[in-house]
Amino acid sequence: MAVPASKTELLAAIDKTFTRLEDDLDRVPFSATRELVLEGHVKGTRMSPADLLAYLIGWNEQVLTWHRRRAEGLSDELPAPGIKWNQLGVLAQRFYQEHEGDTWEELRGQLRDLKGRIVSLIEGYSDTELYAQPWYGKWTMGRMISLNTSSPYSNARGRIRAWLRTL
Repeated sequence: MAVPASKTELLAAIDKTFTRLEDDLDRVPFSATRELVLEGHVKGTRMSPADLLAYLIGWNEQVLTWHRRRAEGLSDELPAPGIKWNQLGVLAQRFYQEHEGDTWEELRGQLRDLKGRIVSLIEGYSDTELYAQPWYGKWTMGRMISLNTSSPYSNARGRIRAWLRTL
């Protein structure tokens, strides 16, 4: 899928990648949702399908936090408080831990809710706000949203599909 370059394309990419991911998540055997069957986000580690959902939830929450902080006039804390861009593995592990007690259905519901909140956020912006100027470094707001929603949804789907083929 091409990198979104407009509000319409961004919303379509999120919808398409999320819908496809949901279809594949429907195929995950409940008994395997907490098994360490996937390559982790840190080299040499393993994660469960539930951890993968926690990772997606974490990034969706980060997107919403970035926008909330800006709306409140607060300084940026990207990617997350106390985390640098070269420490994303640490952040992934944090996301897993934050959701280790959540059930599969709770995780799925949280992810659906967050995706809906991000769609609402995007709908509140114009194409100009999303794509006409840098928002963080050289990245536009739309690109930053895409990098942390539709792109990870697609990556997660690839991981889940590859694993499902081994069953």
